[in-house]
Amino acid sequence: MQAFAIAAGGIATATDRFDASARRTAAAPLDNLAEEIVERLQSEVALKANVAVLKTADDMTGTLLDMLA
Repeated sequence: MQAFAIAAGGIATATDRFDASARRTAAAPLDNLAEEIVERLQSEVALKANVAVLKTADDMTGTLLDMLA
C-alpha cells in the first residue's frame, strides 16, 4: 500500500531534520537557538502526523482483511 511508503518516508525526513537541528545546536548552542527550537518542534509534529497515517493505514488494512475473511 502506498500510504505505508509515504508515511515511512515522512518519518525518515522528520527524523533527519530533527537530527540535523540537534547537531547544529550542539555545534553552536547560541546561534539561531529560537529557529532551531522551532525546527525541532515542526519535526516532532511531522513525525507524529506520519505515525498517525501509518496507524490509520494499518487499521484500514485490518478492516479490509476482516471484511474479506
